[in-house]
Amino acid sequence: MITKRIIPCLDVRNGRVVKGTNFQGLRDVASPVELGKFYSDNGADELVFYDITASAEGRRLFTDVLREVASTIFIPLTVGGGINTLEDFDRVLKCGADKVSVNSGAIQDPGLVAAAARVYGDQCVVLSADVKRVRGQFRVFAKGGREDTGMEAIGWIRRCVDSGAGEVVLNSIDTDGVKGGFDLEMLAAVCEAVDVPVIASGGAGCEEDFIKLFRTLPKVDAGLAASIFHFGQVRIPHLKATLARNNILVRL
Repeated sequence: MITKRIIPCLDVRNGRVVKGTNFQGLRDVASPVELGKFYSDNGADELVFYDITASAEGRRLFTDVLREVASTIFIPLTVGGGINTLEDFDRVLKCGADKVSVNSGAIQDPGLVAAAARVYGDQCVVLSADVKRVRGQFRVFAKGGREDTGMEAIGWIRRCVDSGAGEVVLNSIDTDGVKGGFDLEMLAAVCEAVDVPVIASGGAGCEEDFIKLFRTLPKVDAGLAASIFHFGQVRIPHLKATLARNNILVRL
């Protein structure tokens, strides 16, 4: 049985960690360097770093803050935001990232995932899919959840995995920041469609949400959250102890 991972997410804008609801109403939280080190020291299995406005602003990901974060943590680091070319992959990997997350860049250039997988390996390429229900259909959104692409999400995710994405982060815009639980329906559809690790993102509000996630969908590999960790509503060591008591395998 594979150990389930608990992953905090740093949504970074202008060098600061921010958090909102349904991808809107962003508010300042903390320094990504201080927060990243805190999570590394307190039981997080991995860390995700998103430069959340890079794609929408049409610029490259800020690398100075990323270098600082990478130098202070001792857990795997996934980085995304403004990843549009192989050069962008190379740049963030040289800054200390272990894996690179691509979303809008793959939508703009469908060959990017395959090209990156050939050069860096499937294990390095993470598809981050921002998905929202539109008229009863799971729809892919681009540019930090701002732009409806019109593409059906499950087929899109399957195509990217077939092209070489080694992991999928499913961000449910519908449940993001709402703290009402993970989007189990959406996650089930993705788990059914692909055979690579799937990370659940969006909706966690309490420890019980993680228990329900892993019990309901054993194929989900990891739970990712932001605000409940940032604001101390859920503490990772306590969450892992709770999961272990509920016979969910975690790294303690």
